Amino acid sequence: MSDLVESVEQPKSISTLPQWHAFMKPLLQVLSDGNTWSKKSLEQATLDQAGITAAGRVEMLPSGQYRALNRIGWATSALSQAQALSKPARAVMQITETGRNLLAQSPDGFGVRELEKIPAYQAYVPQRGKMRGEASAPAVSISSIDEDPTELIEAGVQAFAAEAAVDLIRRLREQHPDFFEQAVVDVLNMMGYGGTEQRGRRLGGSGDGGVDGVIDQDALGLSQIYVQAKRYGDGNTVQRPEIQGFVGALAGKGASQGVFVTTSLFSKGARDYVEQIPNRVVLIDGPRLAELMIRYRVGVQIKRTYEVVEVDEDYFE
Repeated sequence: MSDLVESVEQPKSISTLPQWHAFMKPLLQVLSDGNTWSKKSLEQATLDQAGITAAGRVEMLPSGQYRALNRIGWATSALSQAQALSKPARAVMQITETGRNLLAQSPDGFGVRELEKIPAYQAYVPQRGKMRGEASAPAVSISSIDEDPTELIEAGVQAFAAEAAVDLIRRLREQHPDFFEQAVVDVLNMMGYGGTEQRGRRLGGSGDGGVDGVIDQDALGLSQIYVQAKRYGDGNTVQRPEIQGFVGALAGKGASQGVFVTTSLFSKGARDYVEQIPNRVVLIDGPRLAELMIRYRVGVQIKRTYEVVEVDEDYFE
């Protein structure tokens, strides 16, 4: 596997947080004081009870949700299905006798198997199947899934994105250099650097003065960003001399800022160099370019959309 593909497919750091069902016990332990708890207070107290570190509390899902709070949410949902907790008011929770029994019977902790022994939860599963018109087939319960459903969805989306990213770089390398230069300008336009009029354009040609595109940041072109686009093959890393040449081209244009984009990677020397110069030069390598193309919908399209619904509490008030 090439360095670029490995970089594109680099897995995210593995979370050290407990799985969602491991939050059920500390959640009930907090509620065991018999008081009613607001959702926000219960979440924070559960994090404390579970001993979640400061770093663990700020782990984020790609959607922007806090991973720990998302898992507590699924634990709350499962306990509610089993009637181990009640919701006497909106966003307010309280332990039930079923919840107390669950804690007493499983002092060392419990998981999905113990939850599925509770009659209320056993009754809940076939009801879901009937609602879906699947009385003859077992319904899949959230509690029967070991992973957090939200994280499974997002992991699937990330897997599709990673596959698309590798394919994007491959396709860009197969195209004519002119096509690649225009694709880079298209990305910068979609990012908003050329304003609503998308004032970015490809220059190209032998008389381009060492730059491939320019972005006018205002209608009069008083502020400009110059672009260099290098369609490098697999294993060809952009070195410091190429960046120095681009910086020289910027000086020839009287410009102080530029973007150097490649389908490959940048050497350490190249990256160190841009940190030392007064010019503002941004380096975008293949993995970053693919990420931006996906985010701003350049060269990709939405294949399928899934909708996740929940009860609208406002409707029932």
